[in-house]
Amino acid sequence: MKIIRTDAELQTPITDATLRSAGHELVTLPDGIDEDSLIAAIADADLLLMCYTPITARVIDAAPKLRGIVKYGVGLDAINIPAAKARGVTVVNIPEYAEETVAEGAFALMIALAKRLIPLDREMRAAGWAWPEPAWLGSDIAGKTIGIVGFGKIGRSMARMCGKGFRADVVAYSPHTPASEMAAEGVRHAETLHALLAQSDVVSIHCVLNDNTHHLIGEPELRAMQSHAHLINVSRGAIVDEAALVLALQEGWIGGAGLDVFSEEPLRRAGHMISPLYDMDNVILSPHLTFYTAEAMERLENETLERCNELLDAKPVTIKSRDPRLQGQPGARYP
Repeated sequence: MKIIRTDAELQTPITDATLRSAGHELVTLPDGIDEDSLIAAIADADLLLMCYTPITARVIDAAPKLRGIVKYGVGLDAINIPAAKARGVTVVNIPEYAEETVAEGAFALMIALAKRLIPLDREMRAAGWAWPEPAWLGSDIAGKTIGIVGFGKIGRSMARMCGKGFRADVVAYSPHTPASEMAAEGVRHAETLHALLAQSDVVSIHCVLNDNTHHLIGEPELRAMQSHAHLINVSRGAIVDEAALVLALQEGWIGGAGLDVFSEEPLRRAGHMISPLYDMDNVILSPHLTFYTAEAMERLENETLERCNELLDAKPVTIKSRDPRLQGQPGARYP
């Protein structure tokens, strides 16, 4: 069968080799491929593997043989899922491979900001040494209030690391999670997002991107944060109004930011909405790689192959995600 894999810059050697050794034709396409080129490539494809490339209704309609779309990753915002369902194309993601991994990435950004590690490293490389002075003064995590926006598995992992691991006071905002469920994990419940923002020394975003969370953190929310507070985002760039975030950092509404995701990727040093942040010492920019560890990639590749084999063998496809957009697909299995 013919399989298309987009976003070839994200190397998946186990997946590619296994599919080819099984006799399938695998075509890899680069990140940023235009819609027309993707349509031309997918016209006779049986299966589509994608990570970041937008999969529009036009793309789906151009592939009459398409059985399924496998997102080798978590976020589903790039796929027109209603169009896929209308065509009977199964959509599945790999939601569990990097829960702890991404939480560790968020924690690493938080600790690096708190301890001023990036500007200290720059100073050491430039001057050879740095003496204690206010420019290098860091802060502790213990005793601070860490606000978690979204209390799914990654948010819970982040809460555990901060609370049980570093003795921080953890508060979470998640409209669909009962306060009792948070309390059982030692986390305080915030009734509103603004209540969380106003009390937190660090705000870490761990919710999905959908119509309700697009620009969830905008100018009013950034102004509601404390002036020393740091914002961490390892979820999706468009959850934050990035123009407002740039202004907030330029004008000192907040104390800093650690960002691994952006509404337009890849980032650019010039001509990008986020470009002004490159030269700020209170900002850490990461290229959407908090998920990228040897262990997580092995889990991702193995489970991607499991979903591919189910689709190629016309077996029930295992849908592990609780995202309502993936529910109710004919022929799917929901463990």
